[in-house]
Amino acid sequence: MDFSGSYEEFKEKLSSLGGVWDDSKNDRKVYRLDGGVLNWHESTGNISFQGKAKGKAFLEEEVPKLVSRKASQKTMTANLLDQSQSEITKRIKGLVDAVCDGMFEREEIISVALLGALCGQNTFLYGPPGTAKSLISRRIACAFSQPTYFEYLMNRFSTPEDVFGPVSIKALKEDLYTRKTQNYLPMAEFAFLDEIWKSSPAILNTLLTLINEHIFRNGEKVEKAPLKALIAASNETPEANQGLEALYDRFIIRLMVGPIEQSKNFNQLLSSKPTDAQVKISDDLIVQTDEWSQWRSEIHNVALSKEVLTIVHLIREALTSRFDELNVYVSDRRWQRAAMLMKASAFFNGRTQTNHSDALLLEHCLWTKEDNRLEVKEIVQKAVKETGFDSGISLAEIDLQKEQLDKEINSELFYSSDVYDVENIDGKPFFKVRFESNSHYNSSAKIIYIALSNLKTKKEFHPVDQRGNEFDEITCSFDGQGTCILKERYSYSNYSQKFQPKVLFHKGDKKEKVNTRLVDSLALSVSDIRNSLSAILNTVEEQRERFEFDLKSIFVSEEKTNIAISGVVEQIESLRLRIKDCERLEYLCK
Repeated sequence: MDFSGSYEEFKEKLSSLGGVWDDSKNDRKVYRLDGGVLNWHESTGNISFQGKAKGKAFLEEEVPKLVSRKASQKTMTANLLDQSQSEITKRIKGLVDAVCDGMFEREEIISVALLGALCGQNTFLYGPPGTAKSLISRRIACAFSQPTYFEYLMNRFSTPEDVFGPVSIKALKEDLYTRKTQNYLPMAEFAFLDEIWKSSPAILNTLLTLINEHIFRNGEKVEKAPLKALIAASNETPEANQGLEALYDRFIIRLMVGPIEQSKNFNQLLSSKPTDAQVKISDDLIVQTDEWSQWRSEIHNVALSKEVLTIVHLIREALTSRFDELNVYVSDRRWQRAAMLMKASAFFNGRTQTNHSDALLLEHCLWTKEDNRLEVKEIVQKAVKETGFDSGISLAEIDLQKEQLDKEINSELFYSSDVYDVENIDGKPFFKVRFESNSHYNSSAKIIYIALSNLKTKKEFHPVDQRGNEFDEITCSFDGQGTCILKERYSYSNYSQKFQPKVLFHKGDKKEKVNTRLVDSLALSVSDIRNSLSAILNTVEEQRERFEFDLKSIFVSEEKTNIAISGVVEQIESLRLRIKDCERLEYLCK
């Protein structure tokens, strides 16, 4: 087959499959997916396939469909979807771009931390010194309309006065112990605390009350704390058994901020001037205080989809089963706040319910230590990939029904085991054997019977006559390959005779006489299952393009959303395999 369009057009057509492109070859472009390989020669347009059988077959089936799809129709659909994108989505996208200006490999970190600030969730930035953690916080603060901002670098000598304000000397003269909180954390709307775990217990305990209850006990007064978003940073996670678990649990978002990895970005960093902490945000993008509060209220109206709930349950089960290995405990409060983060993601992406891309944010919410961060990430991504569309029909039940029908059909149409030429004695099957005696006393032939039950054993036994009486002088034993060795006690030269049971019908042979009515009924049941699977497949395929568009997120990279897309592709393939298996069963019944 051929494709005569541009490389970018070809990449767009195959984007839903979730494979990986390789541009390193001079003479062709290479696309890899599940062991299958596609080679595209841009100069001639020729497409060829190779690789592992399963992956190659999948590409050979899917690629022609995607390539043959009319570009005009796809463009028309995309344009309609673009028009439906909400204004708030475009605005937040522009805001993220403005905040990220001049920063390298920090787009996802800034977008997720900004999402946390927009929905009132606290963020913990984890990473080595010198990775722009404080710069990220200052940039995010620029996204809001003149928030009261507080920032402080914690250390073991920090005092409550440094964070919560100095004690009022004037009030002390009146025998009152109060703090002057103006321009300090209790009066801040947005705050950044660097090296938070190096602070004293007195500060951290007060901080817990402030961010949990949004109040500050100032002497005899209880003041309301206007704090909307707190970002903390450290190059370490809190040590165990230090009483910091409750405070650490309040940081719903936990982001790894590592050094720049790509050489191109690192070279740009070296060549550019120092990045400004303050960035100019246009008035039409900046978040005003009143709409900030309004958005946080409207986020509650977003619904959690069935698919996201399925993903959450899969993650919970995985974390529970691997608790001894990972030691990751997620409190109910943390799950609830994480759900709020997913709802906020859906809201700012212009949706009324969550989807798979929102669930991918859970990888930033559930890890506790550096040594379990990557494992938790894998668990989240695996759960997202395994969860396709919710069709409202249980595939597990359908599989169980189909498996039972498969057994019944094969049992009715085919022999489930070898059928031997036997005779019944007292209701039990026996092989009838003519034994040529070679004893000292009697050399005549005799008819003996060997029980079918001894066929699968290697133990010695005696045959019987037609009345069931044993021949003590004859010993029999099967060799494990279906041949019976018969020996006589008083024979010449250790005489033995071999007997090979006659098979009338082998296992798998089709039966000549079957219950036609039963087979027709079973075939009808299989047809019903096939129709149900076809209906699910049609629904999934019809919604696939819309699903792929809805997965686009301001807060999740395209590389990660492709995980969900590949899961749906696998769901479609598994549905097709189930349908083919039903067709196989229907064919057997004809």
